[in-house]
Amino acid sequence: MNSKSKSSKSMGSQSPHHHNIWVVLGLGLAGGIYLLTRKLKQSIKEDFGAFIQKLQLLPPPPPAPPKAPHPLTSLTFAISDLFDVEGHVSTFGHPEWARTHEPASSTSPAVSTLIQSGATCIGTTVIDNFAYGISGQNKHFGTPTNPAVPARVPGGSSSGAAVAVAANFVDFSLGVDTSGGVRVPAGFCGILGFRPSHGAVSHVGIIPISTSLDTVGWFAKDPDILRRVGHILLQAPFLMQRSPRQIVIADDCFQQLNVPLDRSSQVVIKATEKLFGKQVLKHINLEDYISSKVPSLKAYSNQKLNGELKSSSLKLLASIMQFLQRHEFGNKHDEWMSIVKPDLHPAVSAQLQEKFDVSEVEIENSKSVRTEMRAALNSLLKDEGILVIPTVVDPPPKLGGKEILSQDYQSRALSLLSIASISGCCQVTIPLGFYDKYPVSVSLIARHGGDRFLLDTLKAMYTILQEQADIAATSKSSKNVVSKEQAAEIAKEKGNQAYKDKQWQKAIGFYTEAIKLCSDNATYYSNRAQAYLELGSYLQAEADCTKAIGLDKKNVKAYFRRGTAREMLGYYKEAIDDFKYAVVLEPTNKRAALSAERLRKLFQ
Repeated sequence: MNSKSKSSKSMGSQSPHHHNIWVVLGLGLAGGIYLLTRKLKQSIKEDFGAFIQKLQLLPPPPPAPPKAPHPLTSLTFAISDLFDVEGHVSTFGHPEWARTHEPASSTSPAVSTLIQSGATCIGTTVIDNFAYGISGQNKHFGTPTNPAVPARVPGGSSSGAAVAVAANFVDFSLGVDTSGGVRVPAGFCGILGFRPSHGAVSHVGIIPISTSLDTVGWFAKDPDILRRVGHILLQAPFLMQRSPRQIVIADDCFQQLNVPLDRSSQVVIKATEKLFGKQVLKHINLEDYISSKVPSLKAYSNQKLNGELKSSSLKLLASIMQFLQRHEFGNKHDEWMSIVKPDLHPAVSAQLQEKFDVSEVEIENSKSVRTEMRAALNSLLKDEGILVIPTVVDPPPKLGGKEILSQDYQSRALSLLSIASISGCCQVTIPLGFYDKYPVSVSLIARHGGDRFLLDTLKAMYTILQEQADIAATSKSSKNVVSKEQAAEIAKEKGNQAYKDKQWQKAIGFYTEAIKLCSDNATYYSNRAQAYLELGSYLQAEADCTKAIGLDKKNVKAYFRRGTAREMLGYYKEAIDDFKYAVVLEPTNKRAALSAERLRKLFQ
């Protein structure tokens, strides 16, 4: 007797209201009626190919009035096919897995908690082979059709769960996010996706992929439903809703995006200003911040990872995430893989079938990076901060295309996804409409354990984000025209790169270009002053810093750089004043404190 017949035989004749009951509505792997559509020139299944198996897990009867109904009463949901359901064999994205495993003896706590809260589960959904890829393609059960862009991949690993929500078959769905398994399909399908803090939702009754990265995530279209499901799964105590004290825009991450800034980061900036005021906004170069706060990355910076020398901190994080995922997956499943030798999708086999050796030193280094990454983000965001990044850099690749297999594509996507995966912080993907026919999304990240705060922030911001996205979509400026502010930011980033490469004169040229485009930005003057200092042009550096301080009285770097320029020019008293003021603004600035003390001793 194979596992399928075992699973159907094990369905008992229990009371239809018992929460563990499951009634199979339509057997057969990825079954469905085919509907031909001329428009697509391909067959789309009636269920968009989202489901592996239809079933029903019914909630207990609602309590009699005046007691309140169950919190999720009348909502339906689907689950990715790696959650245990009593009497059911999960496929884990591969028929060979189902063939060689027994039915589950109990239902995953995450699933049963939702059912006990009043929701009805209606089926299991398609995932990548072993929930390992980010494309959502599955050669054995078929790739679910992306309702937002049918000719493009739905994103993975939890592709079917995302499609079931995007196509309105269910109110919400469960997936697993290891290295983007919920966030990517949410972004590609234009819906909400939530990756909780690592360890915030029980992993019991879920086939493990990579235990230090795995999280139980969920999808919805309605932010209120996403939040209600979160309160049940996170078992979060009721807290007063707090507004963010700081919203940090990762400017360097948005510079990589194939979408104009006025359709991505600017939408968040405008929504933030309307809701919370300009004072909560902060801009950051995330790569530089991570480089300075995660010293264990230096152990990797001179190594060749995946055959190429990587220096970018986010690319290094992506490589460490891939390394951890492969190592932990291997610990759990390599023995089974070597016995069964399953046939895999190319995107998955490339990562799983190459020879993989690992040393204790590498494992220890990766653990250090994870610890430092969490501390770095917790320090940046504290209790009431939000980091804003793009969810993915590129639009969804074509179905069956080679793009998703390229190392370059994977590296760009995984660089952003590694931020929350490695740090264990929580992240929500938010759709912002369409640009150039493809869904656009941004992600908000809160510190580890800040899940409730992140869900509350989403609720507060969602409507105005959609309004701002609509305004941006209909405004003339977004029709492929780069605004002056965007052009200035691009010039500044080029200047930063030239400065890193020690091409001081070239950097000054780019910063000057940025200033011509946008003359009221203090950072551009302060950055140019830094390049002038390198060249020994102290008068120009002092003038630029004075201009920067005139525009932004709290620009610590400008005070420090002006102090440096004035010291070199022999204006020692003024230099001491500048260094002291930098310390007043930023008490932790040791360089400014030491400079002030050194000069004070010299000229007492």
